[in-house]
Amino acid sequence: MSYKPADKIQDLQYFGEFGGVNPSISDASTYTFLSAKTMFDTFEGNADGCYLYARHSTPSNLYLGEALAAMEGTETANVTASGMGAITPVLLQLCGANDHIVSSRTIYGGTYAFLKNFTPKLGIATTFVDITKLDVVEAAITKNTKVLYCESVSNPLLEVADIKGLSALAKKHHLQLVVDNTFSPLSISPAKLGADIVIHSLTKFINGASDTVGGVVCGSKEFINDLRNVNDGAAMLLGATMDSLRASSVLKNMRTLHIRIKQHSNNAIFLADKFQSDGLKTVYPGLATHPSHRLFKKMMNTEYGFGGMLTIDVGSLDKANALMELMQQKNLGYLAVSLGFYKTLFSAPGSSTSSEIPEEEQKEMGLSDGLIRFSIGLDNDIERTYILMKNCMKEVGVL
Repeated sequence: MSYKPADKIQDLQYFGEFGGVNPSISDASTYTFLSAKTMFDTFEGNADGCYLYARHSTPSNLYLGEALAAMEGTETANVTASGMGAITPVLLQLCGANDHIVSSRTIYGGTYAFLKNFTPKLGIATTFVDITKLDVVEAAITKNTKVLYCESVSNPLLEVADIKGLSALAKKHHLQLVVDNTFSPLSISPAKLGADIVIHSLTKFINGASDTVGGVVCGSKEFINDLRNVNDGAAMLLGATMDSLRASSVLKNMRTLHIRIKQHSNNAIFLADKFQSDGLKTVYPGLATHPSHRLFKKMMNTEYGFGGMLTIDVGSLDKANALMELMQQKNLGYLAVSLGFYKTLFSAPGSSTSSEIPEEEQKEMGLSDGLIRFSIGLDNDIERTYILMKNCMKEVGVL
């Protein structure tokens, strides 16, 4: 029987304090104790189920963490105030001065900036590589390497990581494989393919409403406990804590994630096929022309499709901007960063979400000025959307 991540979420049962069908929200920043000894034990991490202070944890955050761990198939999870609030503590927990990270070269701009500009101040070096070439990845590993880092489906070029292959390399060299799965929740289950730690920006598909910023680290109990340690835990000491009200909101939205992901994927593959047939340079893992199409098919949980992200290249930034502005004017989506919203979102990554990457490096990795990244929405009539988008493309001279 194949792994069914949505069923794992569905099978979780939480009741509210008074029998509510949703768990009660823990609306408190601090918690009382009947004895001073229990407070001391909780500080030391020896009082399971006791709550001390909301930066440590809350019932609401633990409910959400349990659901996300069930989805990813890990022992447990720790939710955070943002995606970067998940990524940065993980890397700082695993690495110290003189350590080394091998990272995909095509990653979210904020992660790139953290690895390129911030961690060197702490003595942590990063080598950026083409993550799709396992021989290149292995060649970059040194005696000081501690982490292999990648995104399942990369932002924004939609390169696909061979997670099983990377896991084998990580095990061979005694490294931790950390995978950001933000672009492909449910579609890909990195932990089941050998990833040690799985990260998400909950802001995107998992929450799905563009009203909440959040993140999660899914991993072993040992690692999550290390992150939460009051003495040297990076998540605990950096303090990127999710608010209980937001955790409750994300948990409720997770109940429809499987339905939404299927619709995002169905709409995206329809548009990708049409755009490619129209002669546009289109990148989508569901297209047979994608260089990693077969790899994605081998890794994927089939019923959830190839995800909701696609790109087209219209040749120049001017044309990209004109097209996006016109599509927004016609109410076909929003010219906005982020992804996973019910409306289609589009942006030119080179001048937005990947702007932290120097221009010469963007060109080297194939990130052109005319590239438009689409997060395809939940449109009910995707054929109508396509016709209207095609009219916009004709009007601005893209077709």
